[in-house]
Amino acid sequence: MYSGLAKVTGRGTNRKVSTTARGYEVLRDPALNKGLAFVAEERAALGLEGLLPDAVVTDLEPQLDWAYRNYCAQPTDLDKHIYAWRLHDNNSVLFFALIQRHLLEMLPVVYDPTVGEAIENYSEIWTRPRGVFLSVDAIDTVEQRLANFGASADDIDLLVATDAEEILGIGDWGANGVDISIGKLAVYSAAAGIDPHRVIPVMLDAGTNNEKLLHDPLYTGARRARVSNKEYDALIDAYVAAARKLFPNAMLHWEDFGSTNCRRILDRYRGSAPMFNDDMQGTGAITMAGLFNAVELSRTTWRDQRIVVLGGGTAGCGIVDQARDEMVRHGLSADDATARIWIVDLPGLLTTSMSDRLLDYQRPYVRPDDEVADWTRTPCDENRKAALRWPAMAGLRAEAANGGGIIDLATVVERVKPTILIGTSTTPGMFTEDIVRTMAAAVERPIIFPLSNPTHLAEATPKQLLTWSDGNALVATGSPFEDVTHKGVTHRIGQANNAALYPGLGLGAIVARASKITDEMILAAAHAVADEANLAEPGASLLPSNGALRTTSSVVATAVVRMAIEQGVATADIDDPIEAVRISEWWPVYCPVSAI
Repeated sequence: MYSGLAKVTGRGTNRKVSTTARGYEVLRDPALNKGLAFVAEERAALGLEGLLPDAVVTDLEPQLDWAYRNYCAQPTDLDKHIYAWRLHDNNSVLFFALIQRHLLEMLPVVYDPTVGEAIENYSEIWTRPRGVFLSVDAIDTVEQRLANFGASADDIDLLVATDAEEILGIGDWGANGVDISIGKLAVYSAAAGIDPHRVIPVMLDAGTNNEKLLHDPLYTGARRARVSNKEYDALIDAYVAAARKLFPNAMLHWEDFGSTNCRRILDRYRGSAPMFNDDMQGTGAITMAGLFNAVELSRTTWRDQRIVVLGGGTAGCGIVDQARDEMVRHGLSADDATARIWIVDLPGLLTTSMSDRLLDYQRPYVRPDDEVADWTRTPCDENRKAALRWPAMAGLRAEAANGGGIIDLATVVERVKPTILIGTSTTPGMFTEDIVRTMAAAVERPIIFPLSNPTHLAEATPKQLLTWSDGNALVATGSPFEDVTHKGVTHRIGQANNAALYPGLGLGAIVARASKITDEMILAAAHAVADEANLAEPGASLLPSNGALRTTSSVVATAVVRMAIEQGVATADIDDPIEAVRISEWWPVYCPVSAI
């Protein structure tokens, strides 16, 4: 967002800025500051003469070279993360230009996984507040706090909000989690060209149950236990109402909410506003993009699939929801499609007897108890220890222990003979050699996606999967892995990274001024990502390279705009979706700044 009563005209490369700011006020605004790139006329009009050295360097390249040398000189990824965001606080155009030049190298540092380390150390490393903090202790001030950002109704295209209950693989980090919203928006801008000056990161501070934070004198958030039920819902209601009132055209993105809230919030509001939950819908859609290509290469049909998912949280269930819908599109009834899905979670295979203690989105996939009555059960002494880390599952764990054990993944794979095996468990090594060999013995081209990230949490490595399946497995991962050569074939490992999908989806929704984001728009995005992968060569990646995110995002955005128009949810007047997307994309180039 521009300060100093700035006025922006034009979009994309035609953007121009005029401002009432003068002197150091200009140089201290990262959205205005160009350093030595201010030309003589701008320096005179903006009161910058004498505040900058005399040299005028309008070419961005020398600044990029300087910034990259300083970035590389940082000793750790966390230091690089801190340096990059301090650069952002000085010159946002230079920050995004640097990321775009080194996209594959810098995205994991600016965002996931390094952002997790930054969140854990937020109180010690933060330099200046970014975004808007909305507190459960001040619900009556939510609208005023959001208005204090200083933007008018037409200034904002996108808000990313988190309550930070389930951050990546590190859990509840309270107000420290604002960095998730900030980092997510950086990916939107770097990958899809959403104008970073037209977005707001939002922290919904509902408290925290992280004892370390509650006893940390430097903790920046509300020092209270995390709230739930009516008090929590009041905060969410106030936020949605304020966001819709102040920024009626903006898309709302939900990020890293707890499993008991994320689907409930989306279901409650998605019919009345354009909104998207990346953990549930985005993970499901990018996985589907890989599955579209994997099913094609396996020379089977969606009607033939038997899907086993290890990990029944928001990601795992979001994936099977979309896979079930795809099987229905290919001719199965909803019941028949659901019957081809098995979910294994902390208490083992989810079955009917567990239903009253499962989350609402898990219940459709429970297996009848009589179906599995004669299936082998595994003793779960270790599982009872694990229950201490997941108290919500403790009752089911204890019951499983008293009942003779759990139906584990190995048993499910042996009995089901799945065609597709997906891991969202965040537990490394769960796809063992025996499990993979059992699956590969029954299926010619087993589709195996170990999606847990970061890398050290993957259920198996691609090299293991290809070795144990004699090179026949069709593999995509949630983290980046090196290519694998097996028996003379180099297998390129596609990464099911949501960054290939949600930025383009968001750009498309913004360009279309969509009144809501439909399942069909998300499906169009998934197909667009899948189509960007080249499957011609043996061992081809199932997903496009993240090095081409700007191209992929443009293709995705165009597909989303077309679907929004087709479904009648686009409120913008668009004749040519391709051109509409092109002229809306923001690029990190210096634009003219004039005085008013």
